Amino acid sequence: MKKEQMVGTRLPQELVRDLETIEDAEHADRSSTVRKLLYKAVKDWKLDHYARLYADGRITLARAAREAGVSLWEMMDHARTKKIPAQYDLADLHKDLKAIYSLAKRT
Repeated sequence: MKKEQMVGTRLPQELVRDLETIEDAEHADRSSTVRKLLYKAVKDWKLDHYARLYADGRITLARAAREAGVSLWEMMDHARTKKIPAQYDLADLHKDLKAIYSLAKRT
């Protein structure tokens, strides 16, 4: 499998002008500029997508972070920014306290 693949698309003139502005400001060529912006857009999409799945209770916060390719702390910050409430209830607290108590008894 190839490491890279050529992708082509047609863009509205306004978007091309914006790309040219970024290219000039960054002193970069078109390919590098588009690649950099696309990486950022994909990362942002993944953060939002997996945060939504977490908010819906379909995945854990740890899995959301792993799937989005970010640390747990970054996902927690993103969820907080998006005002997504923690998916942690009283039953989870009791379960965690039980596990902590069990570990404490061993030592």
